[in-house]
Order: sequence, then structure tokens, then C-alpha cells
Amino acid sequence: QVQLVESGGGLVQVGGSLRLSCAASGRTLSSYGMGWFRQAPGKERDCVATITRSGASTYYADSVKDRFTISRDNAQNTVYLEMNSLKPEDTAVYYCAATQRPGLLANRASYNYWGQGTQVTVSS
Repeated sequence: QVQLVESGGGLVQVGGSLRLSCAASGRTLSSYGMGWFRQAPGKERDCVATITRSGASTYYADSVKDRFTISRDNAQNTVYLEMNSLKPEDTAVYYCAATQRPGLLANRASYNYWGQGTQVTVSS
């Protein structure tokens, strides 16, 4: 199975940028579709973006479209989430997740493996 570790979270001002990384070990990342999810206090864990195994296709939640970019480097076993024009409502714990199912999957139940999360706080 694959182990996932997120990094890159932190405190940023409104309008700022952050780049999250998700490093995988244990299995080659190219075997998995990947997703980024986030969970704010008292809220459900929602999908932010997903990417297919090859990286050819991506999905974004409407709330982050045109501001966030998901990408992957299978040779480096790493998935990224570039976040620009950050807003206070982007504040959450961000998780990366892996699935062996094909396609772009936005539902949390489709993902078998999860990282521990990284906190992103956007201050106004």
C-alpha cells in the first residue's frame, strides 16, 4: 500500500499563494489516481481537486476553479496543489488521498489512502 505525507501548509494573507506537496512512498504513485480534499472546522471533508494516474485529466471544485492547480510528478512520486488568490474561506486542513479506481473521482469514499493533513490558514 501507499503512504502519503503532505507538506507546504502555513499561514498566508488574503490574495497570497501556497504550494502543497504530497509525497508518496511504499508504492509507485503512477498506480493511483490522486485527490486533494479539505476540511474546515465543523464541516465535511470536501474534494478540492483530482488528477488521473497519468495526469492527463483534472477536476476542480467550483470554489477553487481558476485559482488552484493540481499536478503530479510520477518520477518524483509527488502530487502538488498550487493555490493562488487565497481567500479566508480556503482555511482548512488539506489532505491528499490516493485511489486505485480509474477516472476522476470527487467522492471521499472512493479513496483508500490518506495523508495526515496540513493546515492552511488564510488571514484577512
